[in-house]
Amino acid sequence: MNIEQAIERLHSQLPLRARQQALPPDLAEVHRAILRSFIERGRALKSTELASMVPGGDVAGALKRLGDDDLVVLNRDGAEPVGAYPMTLSDTPHRIQVAGHNFHAMCALDALSIAPMYDVEVRIESRCHVTGESISIVQRGMKIIEAHPDREVRVGIHWQNPCGAAAHSMCLEMIFLRDAETAARWQNGDTENLSVFTLDEAIAFGAGFFKPLV
Repeated sequence: MNIEQAIERLHSQLPLRARQQALPPDLAEVHRAILRSFIERGRALKSTELASMVPGGDVAGALKRLGDDDLVVLNRDGAEPVGAYPMTLSDTPHRIQVAGHNFHAMCALDALSIAPMYDVEVRIESRCHVTGESISIVQRGMKIIEAHPDREVRVGIHWQNPCGAAAHSMCLEMIFLRDAETAARWQNGDTENLSVFTLDEAIAFGAGFFKPLV
């Protein structure tokens, strides 16, 4: 599977771009502002901060639409955004540091997508899904600056349609793997449902999927 095919396959399962394009322009800009707020503030904008941006001041209605479209993830009472793919305040294995801010990525692919989305430097701290070994990556834009244990780290994706919010289902199956050998053991010959990408491939994949949102 090449990068273009991977992007289209993910679009078919999680059509974020199509959903954003279907929004009224003002609401699409609210979505972009929530995304940017993770880079600028290290968190999602609060409902009170969104009030001046939402047409008619109907923040609850705006958040419901964005939540129903799975463009943002809301807290339990649906009143505040806590995530917007690829970024989240919820605890995941993928810790992100950017511009002095700390938050999490929804999945391994998401973690590698943040730097190219905003052309910033990002530090990723995660672990191998199979071995539990620590993985750390420093990325600037599309480029890997550092990788530990080395640049042989892979990204694995178990393709599946999301059940409910993608953050709580398919994102759990997009993982870091220690190296090609570990990835091959994880994949176990199932190339139809399990795909493996090098770091450079995963960055191109993630950038192609997420950059159109910003």
